[in-house]
Amino acid sequence: MRQRVLPSPRLEGTVVLPGDKSISHRSAILNALAQGTATVRNYSPGADCTSTLRCLRALGVRIQQEGAAPGTLVIEGANHRLQEPAQVLNCGNSGTTLRLLSGVLASQPFLSILTGDASLRSRPMARIIAPLQQMGASIQGRKGNTLPPLVIRGGPLSGIEYQMPVASAQLKSCLLLAGLLASGTTVVHELAPSRDHTEQMLRVMGARIDLRGRSAAVRASELQATDIRVPGDISAAAFWLVAAAAHPNARLRIQGVGLNPTRTGVLDVLKAMGAVITVSSGPEEGGEPTGDLVVESSELRATEISGELVPNVQDEIPVLAVAACFARGTTTIRNAEELRVKESDRIHTTVTELRHMGADIEELKDGMLIRGPVKLNGGACRGYRDHRLVMALAVAGLLAQGETVIEGGEHADVSYPGFWEQLHALTRIGQA
Repeated sequence: MRQRVLPSPRLEGTVVLPGDKSISHRSAILNALAQGTATVRNYSPGADCTSTLRCLRALGVRIQQEGAAPGTLVIEGANHRLQEPAQVLNCGNSGTTLRLLSGVLASQPFLSILTGDASLRSRPMARIIAPLQQMGASIQGRKGNTLPPLVIRGGPLSGIEYQMPVASAQLKSCLLLAGLLASGTTVVHELAPSRDHTEQMLRVMGARIDLRGRSAAVRASELQATDIRVPGDISAAAFWLVAAAAHPNARLRIQGVGLNPTRTGVLDVLKAMGAVITVSSGPEEGGEPTGDLVVESSELRATEISGELVPNVQDEIPVLAVAACFARGTTTIRNAEELRVKESDRIHTTVTELRHMGADIEELKDGMLIRGPVKLNGGACRGYRDHRLVMALAVAGLLAQGETVIEGGEHADVSYPGFWEQLHALTRIGQA
């Protein structure tokens, strides 16, 4: 499906975001493993989080929607006793679903096979297979244990101490979930801080977990089902933050955003670029801080995104590259090679599509250089079946001169159903 984006003389309004994708996955998986029944509100309606629910139901977990409105789920915990699935577990496009469930299923006393779409089947899995095998798991993958589908014959596990080779919340979470039913203690050391939603939710649900600096240690634990209201997704907020900051005549209010410190790197980067953003604190939800954001038109300047900041803004780098096109000076993005193994090679695809629109942008092995400010021109763009790239190009089109047509606009639904309707409410957009 092609989506048509037009510039608008004014960008104004209030944005209510879908539930945070990362927290939604974890709220379903951890409550499925817990004792008791929990209600999860504002669960993300995106396709990735729907894949997690589909897999959990196939594992015997009872999950019901409460009321007519989507997003409120009642989950009956299985107390770590899942059922052998009658069919292959299809994780769709969701790397989070596949990697986290691999940690869960490694200790379950039955056979599981996990697969996904063509994109997911090309994403690296050796990073989870090797440490799970060190814990005693029987797990194999395609291409010499590097790619899905994964075949897991669950059984007893033993805790290990593991130094992570990459900064990855999915790898860290996979091992912590495996440690919930392993003998001994599972200790994970990070190279750099990554999002800590799993650790915070395990703490709230009563797991025996110890957090010290960049290390997390977990022992076999029973979890207590916990009601959770999922805050708005700050990765989704990033598109509106950039759109308003780079637009010459804009003011947006974004309500109920999750403000976990391991996720607010996008605010730090945009503020370093001179973006005018006001943060108002709200209530804590399930161990997660929340608040409202107000962003206005800003004079942007170049910055550097590298080192320990990168894991905190990985999902936001395509749209931050759009912001850099409107910033004075040269923005440098380095140490972001992990972007090459996402839904697309996000370094190459971001550079390619923004260059087509007139950006002065250069591809690096581990990032990109963007020189600004420039005037972007609308045109035909490819989304490469990558939801974050599609939405970043929509923001670029909103700020460009003339019409932009994006091929594959439907892929925004992976993480942000309603994105195009929200953009329509704030400006003018139509389907080509």
